[in-house]
Amino acid sequence: MMNSVPISLSWWDRGVLTVAVGGFIVLSWALFIDMTGKMAPMNLGLTPWTFADFTVMFGMWVVMMIGMMVPTAIRSILIFSRMNAKASTRGASGVAGCWFASGYIIVWVGFSVVATILQWGLEKVALLSPMMVASSPLLAALILIGAGIWQFTSLKGRCLRHCRSPLVFLATNYSKGLLGAIRMGAAHGFYCLGCCWMLMGLLFVGGVMNLACIAAVTAFVLAEKLLPHGDHWGRLAGVAMILIGLCYMVFGYI
Repeated sequence: MMNSVPISLSWWDRGVLTVAVGGFIVLSWALFIDMTGKMAPMNLGLTPWTFADFTVMFGMWVVMMIGMMVPTAIRSILIFSRMNAKASTRGASGVAGCWFASGYIIVWVGFSVVATILQWGLEKVALLSPMMVASSPLLAALILIGAGIWQFTSLKGRCLRHCRSPLVFLATNYSKGLLGAIRMGAAHGFYCLGCCWMLMGLLFVGGVMNLACIAAVTAFVLAEKLLPHGDHWGRLAGVAMILIGLCYMVFGYI
């Protein structure tokens, strides 16, 4: 068990983390923006998906999840890196933090597989438009109401508490080595997945390739995890999701 966390990282470790994690986030957003521009004319939903279509969509989900979710895990990456700050080899803490981030990303890669399959299924039954937006007001309503209700569940609360205060979990489950870092990153990723998976469904309402919608969901997840009283704001947002979903269900639009 790790009883304390060093106050700061060395300049070398900070540099390793900044270049690796920060650069990965920037690259993911740049790649995703480029992909959305190229994917617009693909006519997905108008013709049956090919394996190439599935691969491209899976790639889009992966880079989108990295760009959206890795920024919300930076605090946990830093905490874990500080737990390795006493390593004798220069740069070991920064590298350990990168492996921790890799374990976290693996979880969201798995989620991307499920999201791609779900998108394929929805398009196959004509519930998703070629622009990757729910074509059924009832589907949009169910997604919104489901996401709103999820904000009040005990599992959501437990996962959000972990994401807001990961220190105790990381200290009591600390594991050395490359595999230990990946395993802890994946464990943190599963908590994050439990916290946010329903919110990702909102992308099917606002548009999977809608940059404004993606940015809004990203900002909300960041605020919920990092801001003071973010959990309270999350519940308030849950109420708003339910009310908007009811409007969709009753009127068919907002």
